[in-house]
Amino acid sequence: MATIRLEPMTDEQYARYQERAADDYAENIAASGLLPPAEAWTKAREDYARLLPDGRRTEGHRLWTGYDGADEVGVLWLHLQPRSDGLYAFVYDIEVREQLRRRGYGRAMIQAAEQVCREAGVVSIGLNVFGFNTGARALYERLGFEVTSVQMAKRL
Repeated sequence: MATIRLEPMTDEQYARYQERAADDYAENIAASGLLPPAEAWTKAREDYARLLPDGRRTEGHRLWTGYDGADEVGVLWLHLQPRSDGLYAFVYDIEVREQLRRRGYGRAMIQAAEQVCREAGVVSIGLNVFGFNTGARALYERLGFEVTSVQMAKRL
């Protein structure tokens, strides 16, 4: 199994991430059927601007690059938020480089994030996964994530 080291994104890595992340998110929104492509693109841009107003330096957000040795294998965006019963984490994005998928890096990145969260005293980690992404859904379930809500639609 892969062992991943998470390191904070550099400015250069964040610039590369920022170039593609909102477009990827918009494509997923549209592919899920939640919004038509033009509206998905607008939502993606607005969400990124709202969630990361100060880029990788936005308070409460952690943007990491995952490494296997010296090789960049993916990125992870985690938000930490205190609530009345403890610190919660939410995975806004996890991405393994396309040519490296299905090799255990996604699992290893989630496990590395879990370790960071345990060390920070986080009581729960959440994430959202689009319904059509059956591979990711299966991985998250194998890692112990449970469904907390389901949003459904029917194309007419």
